[in-house]
Amino acid sequence: MEYEVNTVEAPGRNRVKLLGATYEKGKPSSVEEGLWRHKLEDRHQKLKYIEYAERYWYSNDWFGSEKRKNPA
Repeated sequence: MEYEVNTVEAPGRNRVKLLGATYEKGKPSSVEEGLWRHKLEDRHQKLKYIEYAERYWYSNDWFGSEKRKNPA
């Protein structure tokens, strides 16, 4: 893949090279690629998937700077 490189002026510096888009343009080959509901069989699997995907909101475990000794 050929990368697009532009030369621009940066604040406080001379001209620098700036890397452009690094993705391949196109569309998904199938409409159903992003539809996760059709891949799961029953309600229990769907709820488990949502709970895992949204563990930031549903979990008692917190990571990084949000970890507290005493819950709010």
